[in-house]
Amino acid sequence: MNLFINLVTITAHFPICDRIGFMKKNTRNRRKTAFAIVLCAAVLLTVIINLFVVKTADPLIVTPDEAYRLAADGGEFDCILVLGASVSEYGPSDILAYRLDKGLELFSLGVSNIILLSGDNGTIEYNEVQAMKDYMLSRGSDTGLTSANIYLDYAGFSTYSSAVRSKDIFGAKRIVIVTQRYHLYRAVYIAKMIGLDVVGVAAEDMTQGQAARNIREVPARVKDFFLTLFKYTPGVMGDPVPLEYPSTQ
Repeated sequence: MNLFINLVTITAHFPICDRIGFMKKNTRNRRKTAFAIVLCAAVLLTVIINLFVVKTADPLIVTPDEAYRLAADGGEFDCILVLGASVSEYGPSDILAYRLDKGLELFSLGVSNIILLSGDNGTIEYNEVQAMKDYMLSRGSDTGLTSANIYLDYAGFSTYSSAVRSKDIFGAKRIVIVTQRYHLYRAVYIAKMIGLDVVGVAAEDMTQGQAARNIREVPARVKDFFLTLFKYTPGVMGDPVPLEYPSTQ
């Protein structure tokens, strides 16, 4: 038994065994190095894409008064596209209400006589766009807003879908997008990249939970950067619904 142990000990010091141990260690180091390189590249790419999206969209974000002047100089925009957010049995969430209020402000200024409300109506029980319409009609009577001014995009399941459908389903060419600024960069970028003449107007921000929304927006910009790059077609499209007054919906 002692002889066996001594033989194992001696063999472990043979050069070939040292070489095998070195190779195993070297392989682990190479894997760690490769992983670090891939991780750094992914982080760098994410930063570059986010900066590119923000820099591209930033000049196209305007104030309501600037949007009005653009409408006065070039004619009314085809629509004011208000992007959806969560709703409950009590109506739109605060963040969505701010978007709808800004859309009403733009309508009252005469930026466009058509408002396109885009949101999630994926089930019978959950209907963002109807809640959005009800909210606007309840608060827009003094602006002259009626159902004749409103179109509903029931399949606005994502920012990308909302932008693509505004062009391909509703036939818009020149639009104003309304959402919070952190989200507006991505929305305006998508619209510009798919060929829309677009500006964005920022709705009031919410401080509560904003850090989390900012973090989520980072990978979302990367995702939509590639969707626009490869001209992805949303899963739900449908028949054309031209934007005209009075609303046909």
